[in-house]
Amino acid sequence: MNISLPDSLRPLSTNRSRSAVTATSSEYVRELIRKDQERQHLRGLLLEGAASAPAGPADAAYFEGLRRRVGGHGG
Repeated sequence: MNISLPDSLRPLSTNRSRSAVTATSSEYVRELIRKDQERQHLRGLLLEGAASAPAGPADAAYFEGLRRRVGGHGG
């Protein structure tokens, strides 16, 4: 697949691909696509949570229970 960028975006792609995160422009584009997929997944989770019924107050007891469930020490 070939992607054409306007001249105004080429320097950004080139500069980003020289960073420690990505070595090439192709890797930079792949990373952008992965981040977009993650963002879409998170959006779906947020919408699902917003549409669900409330579970109860998020008070100190609620967070203490979460800490115990994940093996935290509450401190």
